[in-house]
Amino acid sequence: MIDKSRSNKVYGGPEKAPNRAFLKAMGLTDEDISKPLVGVAVAWNEAGPCNIHLMGLSQVVKEGIRELGGTPRTFTTPVVIDGIAMGSEAMKYSLVSREIIANTVELTVNGHGYDGFVALGGCDKTQPGLMMAMARLNIPSVYMYGGTTLPGNFKGRDIAIGDVYEAVGSYAAGKITAEDLRLMEDNAIPGPGACGGLYTANTMALLSEALGLALPGSATPPAVSSERTKYAKETGRALMKIMEVGLRPREILTFEAFENAITLLMTSGGSTNGVLHLLAIAHEAGVHLTLDDFDRISKRVPEIVSMKPGGDYVMADLYKVGGAPLILKKLLDRGLLHGDVITVTGKTMKENLQEYILPNVKHDHIVRELSNPFMPAGGLRILKGSLSPEGSVVKVSASKIKYHKGPARVFNSEEEAFNTVIKGGIKEGEVVVIRYEGPKGGPGMREMLAVTSAIVGQGLGEKVALVTDGRFSGATRGLMVGHVAPEAAVGGPIALLNDGDVITVDTDKGRLDVDLSEEELKRRTKDWSPPEPRYKTGLLAQYSKLVNSSAKGAVLS
Repeated sequence: MIDKSRSNKVYGGPEKAPNRAFLKAMGLTDEDISKPLVGVAVAWNEAGPCNIHLMGLSQVVKEGIRELGGTPRTFTTPVVIDGIAMGSEAMKYSLVSREIIANTVELTVNGHGYDGFVALGGCDKTQPGLMMAMARLNIPSVYMYGGTTLPGNFKGRDIAIGDVYEAVGSYAAGKITAEDLRLMEDNAIPGPGACGGLYTANTMALLSEALGLALPGSATPPAVSSERTKYAKETGRALMKIMEVGLRPREILTFEAFENAITLLMTSGGSTNGVLHLLAIAHEAGVHLTLDDFDRISKRVPEIVSMKPGGDYVMADLYKVGGAPLILKKLLDRGLLHGDVITVTGKTMKENLQEYILPNVKHDHIVRELSNPFMPAGGLRILKGSLSPEGSVVKVSASKIKYHKGPARVFNSEEEAFNTVIKGGIKEGEVVVIRYEGPKGGPGMREMLAVTSAIVGQGLGEKVALVTDGRFSGATRGLMVGHVAPEAAVGGPIALLNDGDVITVDTDKGRLDVDLSEEELKRRTKDWSPPEPRYKTGLLAQYSKLVNSSAKGAVLS
């Protein structure tokens, strides 16, 4: 028997006749209202291709819900398309949208007494925002990703949107023509779905399976695949099944489930944003997760997946060879996965993987055996040191350079840095420092893809390093260190840097240091004062006052 106590409080009994009248005004019957009322949360708008198809998928989810006796009610959440916001002030709203999405789901589900919900996400922040809401509300719920776009094509080779960002730098350096840049622009994204490489959207999709919040195999079918439609219906049915047994997200989101997700993140070489978002989801689930857990797992798990930006393939390629279950099975067989954790199927991770039938195709060009990895350790490292006492994150698999020591070129905003880079003002050997772009200081912790891509496009990707208290897109390549904490806006060491200070990035030792004595840092601290807030009113001002450190997931306190 499904627990209808939540919806009954809003719609049950004679005294709730006015409440039911609103539902009947939309065509619902007494029979419809007597069934479990469940939400279908859809991250949707017409801003970009990542989520454009989700409203259609939501109708298929509703079919699955109705088949097993539920009454579905669709609602939408905001979406910020990172690729469009990138490189402008608009990007400050990207991470903020994650919190607003979680709040929107809480507001709608609790405001209307829904008994459970399905969550459909596409672009980068919609996915963690929806999963945060699942953990926070802790009522029966299932997540489904809307799917990746297919690869684009440029002169006969597959490309993804990251290639276009890098082409901007190549064009500025005179390495490609305007016609080539336009050709890439026209053909990089062939249709609906999120960015094709293992950027943040596809990373979070894989992690939804590793966490146990999504159906096995649901992360990788492209947006235009018929498999995506099949998964939509099965996701609706899955919700009704877990409502029967009362399975809730916090029973799924155990510490061990997060270890599984971190393990997949490291072995796949996923986005640095995966660190930030897993910390935030864990916070909502009441699970104590720290940066040290990421670094611990990174040291023991090799990287076995070759996907853009560090590798050669895109999500559609991973789908063809077996998707997330292929990687998870390899980890399970080697004892690197907790197989006994429960998932939204009502079965354990091990049971799911034993039942999942993988395609009988060659796959070691994309996913290798753990005994023959692409890298001996995980794709991400946590760096600590005198420049990042609380921690910072670097994607080691996206750079051939593991060590860099050089003089700082300090910029107080992304725009300052980009204008200098695009004019050819960065020299080999330097460390580009972009500060006051953290969660509070930005505010909103912008991604620096425009800057990092311009650096790579000019041929400096292996000749300079970049350090910031902001974030990076999953498409970023090169020795780029982000999430530096404490951030500049609260007086972290990054706020104290001057041009010429010598910075050392050592990914093997997990260190990020500046060649300054403690006495000198203390002296500079006395002379430092926080800058005036960039925003005095509105959403960004509110966010800046409430957000905490990136080392804790940049959640609202």
